[in-house]
Amino acid sequence: MLLLNDILLPTATLPLPNRGLAFGDGFFETLIFAEGRLHLAADHHTRMQQAAAALYLTLPAALATPEALEATLTRLATANQLPAARLRLQLWRTGGGRYTPTTDAAEWLATAEAFLPEDSAIANADFAVENHSIHSPLSFCKGPQSWLYVRAAHERQQRGLDEIILCDAAGHVAEAGAAAIFWLKDEVLFTPSLETGCVAGVRRAQVLRAARAAGMECREGLFFREELLAADAVFTANVAAVRIVDSVAGTAYKPIHNGLITILMNLGQATE
Repeated sequence: MLLLNDILLPTATLPLPNRGLAFGDGFFETLIFAEGRLHLAADHHTRMQQAAAALYLTLPAALATPEALEATLTRLATANQLPAARLRLQLWRTGGGRYTPTTDAAEWLATAEAFLPEDSAIANADFAVENHSIHSPLSFCKGPQSWLYVRAAHERQQRGLDEIILCDAAGHVAEAGAAAIFWLKDEVLFTPSLETGCVAGVRRAQVLRAARAAGMECREGLFFREELLAADAVFTANVAAVRIVDSVAGTAYKPIHNGLITILMNLGQATE
């Protein structure tokens, strides 16, 4: 089952014109439902509000508040009898027109599949050669720059890597291919600034909250790859998992054990 504009259907046909298809005039969210809750609903909703504002869209009533978002997507997961579900929520502007839109109303489609967490260590990561991140008014949200991540995934696959790390055009570390990137150095937690063009990930925000709550110093900024390579430990974080990185560009990291790593690895259990 899927949800199209809040109607449960076994399948759906989208009429033309479709501004999402024609112009990419919209965005999407990837969310996790487990243990009877939509994980990080408030963070997802905040990013959705920001994306809608940046695209001059109005969120539909079924998605207008964190509580409505959770109720709507819980209904979808329940209809599909999925105790743990990976959900994709796609929004696009309704109506016709060319580049000039005729409305700020949005249509939406939500789909569900079984969620199987993958939190094993990433053995071999390296920096992208053919692709770099691009900062824009929409780079913080998911969808408008999807072509970049498709290209990065292709490069990762062609090079036989387990993960690829994007930098911006100036050489600052930005993010992994489908996750935020963090590193620890001398008990300080580092992660790239949104100025690099990285996605404002909901798990990125949660990791920073957890680290600060644990009393860790956190630094968001513009960092060159040499700073990441000199780290004590590196990990990625997205809505699905937090994953330790064993090596980057041939630099291997020694396993470390401290309270922060334990907290971060347990974030997959969090539902707030």
